[in-house]
Amino acid sequence: MKWICRLAARATKTTTASAFPLVGLLVLAGAIFVSVTSEFLPTGLLPDMARELKVSESRIGLLITIFAATVVVSTTPLAALTRRFSRKSLVVVVLLVIATGAVLAAVAPNYAVLVVARVIGGLAHGLFWAVVGAYSAHLVPKHQIGRAVAITSGGATAAFVLGVPLGTALGHALGWRLAFAVIGGIIIVLAGLVMRYLPAVDHRVTLSTGEIAVPLGRDRSLPGVVVICLVIVVIMTGQNVYYTYIAPWLIHTASFDESAIALLLFLYGGAGAVGLALAGIVADRFSRRGFVVATGIVLVAVLALATMSGSPAVVIAAIVLWGIAFGGLPAMLQTRMLHTASARIRDLAAALFTTSFNLAIGGGALVGGILLDRFGLASLPFIDLAFLVAGIVLSLVTDAWLTARANRAHPRRA
Repeated sequence: MKWICRLAARATKTTTASAFPLVGLLVLAGAIFVSVTSEFLPTGLLPDMARELKVSESRIGLLITIFAATVVVSTTPLAALTRRFSRKSLVVVVLLVIATGAVLAAVAPNYAVLVVARVIGGLAHGLFWAVVGAYSAHLVPKHQIGRAVAITSGGATAAFVLGVPLGTALGHALGWRLAFAVIGGIIIVLAGLVMRYLPAVDHRVTLSTGEIAVPLGRDRSLPGVVVICLVIVVIMTGQNVYYTYIAPWLIHTASFDESAIALLLFLYGGAGAVGLALAGIVADRFSRRGFVVATGIVLVAVLALATMSGSPAVVIAAIVLWGIAFGGLPAMLQTRMLHTASARIRDLAAALFTTSFNLAIGGGALVGGILLDRFGLASLPFIDLAFLVAGIVLSLVTDAWLTARANRAHPRRA
């Protein structure tokens, strides 16, 4: 046990290019795990929360939209205001604020207070992702970014593998309030581990005179960053139109018992872990092609769910396939973003990445709620399919444009 403590203590020192900061990255993954679990916990508890608070399931789904909308509005301004602060200190502070939001949700006497709790969590969550989104790139050299991102992204995958399913099971067994209280306590513990074991980083970038004179808005890597953000918005909006309401869809459309939901979410998350492992292998070398292939597989899985919801075997198989294919997409996109962004706009790129994801999460949950009330649960996977097709086309077209742009800027010599 003592040698483990000594190893962890050494990992808190400033990382060198030759030492891969595994312990620090694992702690960061843990912080991401609790943050993502807190964000998506209502997804598995929609029926329970709706019954107790005497509101519709679509209004509980709206809590995810409110959370995400808060992130979208606040992330970039908060990132700009805190750009001179220690990255490590910010991670600790925002985790404590996220914990406060979770505990407030646990004791909320009504829907209005629950909304306030989600806004508090959203404010902290946006800044959290703006910081941790670029943290891996500050910890490791560029050729190790894909490996580092795969490790930290494991926290998000673990949230879907363990966090949300266990929170769902706990909420079903002992009440959704206890589930929020427990995640709040775990977040406080993770804040302490971050304080102890996460290496501090110097996020400031030394610029040449010419670079200083060029505004951030004219950085040559910015168009590529914006394109990636557009792809994120399209693909992830479709995902959240459907996935936000996956629990009631499984119960009412696919006719699964409510007690099976936690297990099905666990299968989806476990499959996502497999997808993340595959993404860690290909992210640095084949992020563009890998993304298109994975998105195509998601499309096939969602098509099966949309058209064969009456077959439990098909639904289970499609959920596993969906999880494997989708599990690696965020890591591929984040790796691609960090490779595309120049060092001077890396923190800005991380903020835009977070904003794009949460715009899609909030927009998807909102659109899904509207469609749920108007057309029913069965319509949701078909809307997801439309967004997936649009996302694949957008990715292929913009990749061709960026490649042509790069070739014009750096023409090959005969």
